[in-house]
Amino acid sequence: MPTELEELVEFLHHGNTQIRQVAAENLVGFSQADLKLFKRNQLEPVKDLKLLVKDYAPIAKNTFDMLINISVDTEVLKNLANDDAFLETLLSRITNKKEPHANEIAMLLANLAKDDSLQRVLELKRDVPKELSTSSWAMDQLFDCFVKGAEGGYNKDANYDYLSYFFADLGKFPKGREYLTTPQTHDSNIIPLTKLQVFTSHHSHIRRLGVASTIKNAAFKVESHPALLSNLSPDPTLPPPSIGANLLPYLLLPLMGPEEYPDEDTEGMLDELQLLEPDKERESDIEIMKTHLETLLLLSTSREGRDVLRKVKVYPIVRECHLNVENEDVRDACDRVVQILMRNEEGEEEYTPNFAEGGGIGPEAGRMVELKEDEDDEDYQLIDV
Repeated sequence: MPTELEELVEFLHHGNTQIRQVAAENLVGFSQADLKLFKRNQLEPVKDLKLLVKDYAPIAKNTFDMLINISVDTEVLKNLANDDAFLETLLSRITNKKEPHANEIAMLLANLAKDDSLQRVLELKRDVPKELSTSSWAMDQLFDCFVKGAEGGYNKDANYDYLSYFFADLGKFPKGREYLTTPQTHDSNIIPLTKLQVFTSHHSHIRRLGVASTIKNAAFKVESHPALLSNLSPDPTLPPPSIGANLLPYLLLPLMGPEEYPDEDTEGMLDELQLLEPDKERESDIEIMKTHLETLLLLSTSREGRDVLRKVKVYPIVRECHLNVENEDVRDACDRVVQILMRNEEGEEEYTPNFAEGGGIGPEAGRMVELKEDEDDEDYQLIDV
């Protein structure tokens, strides 16, 4: 005989609204503690939940909470992520200006992006939500939700912060990196990543962390580095090589505090990084700082990238970060960036930075820091986040 809980799950498809609501309310807690309950009868409860997202608001809210919880299971995740009709339901709801559960949908989409099949959203066209976007591409519409929807700017009930995690997960795939770093001809040749990078200093921790991870994953596409490092303004009359993301200020500002730099360090430093307020605060989250430093390491993969980072005086900024952040993981990440930037380039004379007095890093302070041959091991490899 079915247990009381199993009977309760059966009520999710009951014809009486009040009974469905009672069942949904009481099952939310079990969606975290008893995943098997939702996988019985060949995932019948999951099928019910996919329909209940269209139910009355209180039922829909509990339904989204349950779907977020149970989508951590691989079998459930595949069932949800591979359902085209369900995906369209989520997209039509999240792009609706009056959707009360847009934030929950953003969280669910972030979970679904962990399944490879959701890459198809990068090539998905759908009806244009005219109040939100002018594009028929699903990804463009989600970007518009994230950018226009910050602080409730599009939907008073949502901030869409969790979409940053969705973008980060899609950035793990080559197609996702291609989208993030390719100028869009329908959008004045703007690189999509530039719409996100402005949020690296946002007050929302979720948004900062998700954007930092998205930028890092996009930086694995080495061919895009010249465009990401360039500070040329978008010009729709010129071909894509003329486009620049001007990414560096958005990576470096979170690493900077109120420190003052000597003239030899500020000469060549980006304008956006000079004359900062005396109460300028450095990013407080260790993981975000590490992610930005790892992105800098990725951008230094090519000789051209290293030359740009040296030219705009990234080293003094990393040096001060190392000196002022008492965390071994951050300091280790700083060391790695310095070792790449300060090493000799093959076939050239020794590169000597302008070290500030007493401003070196570690026991090698004041001298060139080189990578040893045997240091090129897995400890120095970066992986997608």
